[in-house]
Amino acid sequence: MARVVNRHFLPLLSLLVLLPLVIAPQAGAAGQEPLAPWLQARAREHAAWAEDSTQVRSGPMGLWREWSSSEPMLPGFVPPTFLAPLIRAVEAGVVNINVMGSNPLQGATRTASGSGFILTPDGLVVTNNHVVARGNVAASEIVVRLSDGREFYAEVVGRDASTDVALLRLLGKGVGGLPAVYLGDSDRLEVGDWVVAIGNPFGLDHSVSHGMISAKERVIGVGPFDDFIQTDALINPGNSGGPLFNMRGEVVGVNTAIISEGQGIGFAVPINMVKDLLPNLRKNGQLQKGWLGVVIDEQPPAGTRAAVVKEVYRNSPAAQAGIRTGDQVVGVNGKQVDSYQQLLRKVAMLAPGSEAKLTLLREGTAQEVLVKLSARPAQAVLEALSSPGNLEELGLVLRDISPEVAGPMGLAPYTGVLVSAVFPRSPAARVGLRTGDVVTEVNRRKVKDIAAVKGALERGGAGSSVLLRIQRGTVQQYVALEP
Repeated sequence: MARVVNRHFLPLLSLLVLLPLVIAPQAGAAGQEPLAPWLQARAREHAAWAEDSTQVRSGPMGLWREWSSSEPMLPGFVPPTFLAPLIRAVEAGVVNINVMGSNPLQGATRTASGSGFILTPDGLVVTNNHVVARGNVAASEIVVRLSDGREFYAEVVGRDASTDVALLRLLGKGVGGLPAVYLGDSDRLEVGDWVVAIGNPFGLDHSVSHGMISAKERVIGVGPFDDFIQTDALINPGNSGGPLFNMRGEVVGVNTAIISEGQGIGFAVPINMVKDLLPNLRKNGQLQKGWLGVVIDEQPPAGTRAAVVKEVYRNSPAAQAGIRTGDQVVGVNGKQVDSYQQLLRKVAMLAPGSEAKLTLLREGTAQEVLVKLSARPAQAVLEALSSPGNLEELGLVLRDISPEVAGPMGLAPYTGVLVSAVFPRSPAARVGLRTGDVVTEVNRRKVKDIAAVKGALERGGAGSSVLLRIQRGTVQQYVALEP
């Protein structure tokens, strides 16, 4: 009959066998000392195995493992219990919003409802732009109801359709000492974090739903600032503009959108984007976009996690700060930048005239530069600046007189180059050049296209005066430009 050995006795038996081996080298001759560290390491490994063997047991034939210890299996994980204390602490800062407004095209009055949250004790409230406006038309009447039943009229301080964020101010007596919420750090969210949404779905006052972060940085095709938090916390019509709380009771997102065909797929604007935007809205009433003055490579080399500068406009904020072609922008105001889209969002949120600290990698060396942003030029100006005919040192933007351009103007194709823009306070502006002038000679050389103009300028040397022959209608004249 085979002897049965108690399984729990095996770890102790093995330790008793190894114990003399561990002790022996310490009592032996000096020649055996090199063996002692090895034996001690094996003893430690065995002790770890013995401890683990009391916590893990195998299924039949070793097909699976089961955790038998009462200690937590996942270090740092605390299973959720109930959320009532969190909800009681934060729900007073959540508000319901009802709006009325006239549609000037249809002559009708519309009503809508949404949610929001109190940003400051003196009555600033954050919600979605689509709650308080349709297109360019803001609601004519906005009523905000607090959790204690009080109601206030509100006015729009600022709003932005591209991010779908609006800032309201409560009006009337009794505004003060309101239960404002705390804002968190949405960059620290991880997929799987627990979140709570509170709002006014279908008019059901202060409804609560909970779930988790399903994904981050979702692009859903609504504009240039696509960077949404995806959550499975239920969001329905009426939740728009309401807060998404983390388990610390901080607002980490503004509930904004859903996929109508699905369930448990909602999207929130990250609160860090809202924090970047709010000073701009409060000061300017809308998103006044800051401009850096660079062209970013939208398809950088594989493996590059940065915004790579492809071109720097002359006299732009970036040029004045010393940014160069090839620099990699890896941070804005201490926040990491991984791509062209992230740099665009972070810079555009900052108001013109504000300063931004950019972290660059230049030839492998990190450095920081301070840039004072300017107002973003009109799209036509940006296109002119990036066109091949941009002669910024002279203050001119030129265009080839192709057959398509020549026909409507009554000109012969390629008999010169057309002045399509003149920069204010530039050398060209000082001598009176105008849009529509035709440049036929540069430094006594006839030119038929932009390439010929650039060739003639290169022969003249940098910094030297430039003599142009200009045709304006039937009149021709020479003008000298001093760059």
